[in-house]
Amino acid sequence: MRPYLPFLTALAEHNSKEWMDANKKWYLETRAEFLEDVAVLLKGIGEWEQELLVFKPKDCVFRQNRDIRFSANKLPYKNNFGAYFSPKGKKSEGPGYYLQIQPDNSFVAGGIWMPMAETLKKIRREIDYSGGELVKIESNPEFKALFGQIDGEKLKTSPRDYEADHEFIDYLRLKSFTVSSKISDGDIESGSFINIALEGFRKMIPLQQFLAQAIEDVEDGSGLL
Repeated sequence: MRPYLPFLTALAEHNSKEWMDANKKWYLETRAEFLEDVAVLLKGIGEWEQELLVFKPKDCVFRQNRDIRFSANKLPYKNNFGAYFSPKGKKSEGPGYYLQIQPDNSFVAGGIWMPMAETLKKIRREIDYSGGELVKIESNPEFKALFGQIDGEKLKTSPRDYEADHEFIDYLRLKSFTVSSKISDGDIESGSFINIALEGFRKMIPLQQFLAQAIEDVEDGSGLL
């Protein structure tokens, strides 16, 4: 049985530095097990994203501390464990795979969330040229059954340079390009979430490839207009 949910439930109830200091051993033991599971996920995703194999689990796991400097929520710690797997690292603008573990709110996700303006411009250009590929990806029965549709906050109107009646306007209006699927508490506790996550990540591959192709020259500065 995995220890994550009992610890995270207690953390959510007593979210303070005093509580965390008093339960540091519990936290470190739980985090250590999470790092072991992340190692398994890294190896699994590395079967098709070989660039990830250079990373260590700690490179993919988010800090437990929250940045509260500009937030109205002053709770010091996140009530979840999160890991992000991207070939260029956690701070990359490129597409990646995400796992969150939280009581009654665990899920896998992937894609690109709120990219910078130049990256978003590149994605929209790829949609303009090849939006039919996104239609095929989203229409795949296995993809649709697990994720529903490509999701994200949308513009209320069409983006600049694109007509409102564009064939792929629903994709062009997106400001994020993500998919997600819930994981039950039971699957977290049993550890079966690892295989569930890997299967979900595999089904994201066509979307990840589309997004990576769209922005492949953004981060190194080449190909910018």
